[in-house]
Amino acid sequence: MNPETAATFVTLGGWFNVALVVFHLLFWRIFDWKNDLRYLTFLNRAVMQVLNLSLTLCFVIFALISFTYTPQLLQPGLGLSLLGLMALFWLARAVQQVVFFKLRHWGSWVFLGVFLLGMTLYAAPFIGLFPASTA
Repeated sequence: MNPETAATFVTLGGWFNVALVVFHLLFWRIFDWKNDLRYLTFLNRAVMQVLNLSLTLCFVIFALISFTYTPQLLQPGLGLSLLGLMALFWLARAVQQVVFFKLRHWGSWVFLGVFLLGMTLYAAPFIGLFPASTA
C-alpha cells in the first residue's frame, strides 16, 4: 500500500472514531438511561456510565492520534504498533458483538459491520506497510 493511501485510511479511521464519540455521548438519550439505568443497583449504574465515558475518551484519543500523528503511525516501531492495536481493538469489539449481542437482529449485523470497518481502517495500513522480513 502506498503511503498516501495508508494515510487516507488512518484519517478515515480518525473520523470513524469521531462518529463513535458522538454516538456514545448520545447514549443517555438514545437508550433512555435516565429512566432505564435507575433499575440497576447504584454500583452497576455507575459502572455503565463510567465505562461509556471512558470508552468515549478512548475514541477521542484514537481520533486525535489518527489526525495529529498520521505520518508517525505509518512508520515502523511505535506507529505501526499503535495501528495494529487499534485494529485489534475493533476486531475484539466485533467478536464481542457476536458473543454478547448474538446476530439475531438486523441491528447486530449492522454493528458487526461497523466494527469490522473500524478494524479495516487501521488493519489495512498496518498490513500494507508492515516491513517485510529480511530473513
